Amino acid sequence: MTAPHTNPDAAALMAGLHPRQVVVDDGVYLHAWVGGQGPALLLVHGHPQTGVIWHRVVPTLAQHFMLVVPDLRGYGDSSKPQGDAGHANYSKRRMARDLLRLMQQLGHARFSVLAHDRGARVAHRLAVDHAQAVQRLVLLDIAPTLAMYEQTSEDFARAYWHWFFLIQPGPLPERLIEADAAAYVRDVMGGRSAGLAPFDARALGEYMRCLALPGAAHGVCEDYRASAGIDLAHEREDRELGRRLAMPLLVLWGGQGVVHRCFQSLQEWQKLADDVRGGPLPCGHYIAEEAPQALLDAALPFLQGEGA
Repeated sequence: MTAPHTNPDAAALMAGLHPRQVVVDDGVYLHAWVGGQGPALLLVHGHPQTGVIWHRVVPTLAQHFMLVVPDLRGYGDSSKPQGDAGHANYSKRRMARDLLRLMQQLGHARFSVLAHDRGARVAHRLAVDHAQAVQRLVLLDIAPTLAMYEQTSEDFARAYWHWFFLIQPGPLPERLIEADAAAYVRDVMGGRSAGLAPFDARALGEYMRCLALPGAAHGVCEDYRASAGIDLAHEREDRELGRRLAMPLLVLWGGQGVVHRCFQSLQEWQKLADDVRGGPLPCGHYIAEEAPQALLDAALPFLQGEGA
């Protein structure tokens, strides 16, 4: 471990947790916030954000769990390695391995996961590839990546335009994001159902700061390029081989969001997992920031094993 960079606004939002910087791959480190008490719980953020998305649920969760809250590779204050021709360097398989090594180095061989958006896609791969490590899994506001691409409609494509912008060959999307990273954050996040009103100004500032860091735009684009290529190949292989998730799975999504409108999320996850439950919450896409209490009410009993 090496000394982490800490932004004062992020530290204030994540009060009670301590920053760590952990090497997880050859020259690649993850920045993470760590703290709390109890069994280990890994919290994984989405796009275009960082681990700070969890700031409204951290105080309660830290009373029950030892929390590990990383920034994914390519995001936040974590490493932003160069992509490769096949985008394997940002495959969900590679990103999931990062998370497994992070947890192992922090002393957690088994843990539960609560993950949103892109982080939920990484968590899905983590649970497939390293099922022995994942005890319980909560995925927020996604259907499986392969299902979403195979079922893409005009409505979905218009709402999730960034899926198709970010996968364009570099350096076009990188150059456009780098021209005004703050505007990209405002436009992507503010274009959802709730606008920008739900977000703490310090959190928004942190997302903007991090996307403006050198290599961040490239990391974000490579994440999406991988999902439109190598990640789909991995999910097709899972389907062909009949790989299923055996651990308890809770799927939650925003009842005012695009996933609710365009996909049958619960039914899609039932095709891939043996023990699935879930439903919509009264919010849009950014569940942990829009509806933190509703998320806690739904996820905390599940993560504690109630009803198992």
